[in-house]
Amino acid sequence: QVQLVESGGGLVEPGGSLRLSCAASGSIFSPGAMGWYRQAPGKQRGLVVTITTGGTTNYADSVKGRFTISRDNAKNTVYLQLNSLKPEDTAVYYCMVTVVRTGTYWGQGTQVTVSS
Repeated sequence: QVQLVESGGGLVEPGGSLRLSCAASGSIFSPGAMGWYRQAPGKQRGLVVTITTGGTTNYADSVKGRFTISRDNAKNTVYLQLNSLKPEDTAVYYCMVTVVRTGTYWGQGTQVTVSS
């Protein structure tokens, strides 16, 4: 099995910053892409950004230039730096990892609230 533990969410004012972390552990023999999705109240879960083991990234247009993903392959850990936060970024942020020939696993989610 694979476990994902997220941290770093919280309440921040518009224009502020947060840093999310996600550490994967367990049966990760061939990790593939890692990344973040988010789900706001009443909306479907959607892509924020993913990153491959080689560092190729895929950002949602709404976060380009504001959010930055990074990855430590040795630690199976992914980070998300959130800058210039807006109220519409408020959501539960979910970490994910795809393990080759095994499947995709999700974290429990961490709440990010942007409000004055």
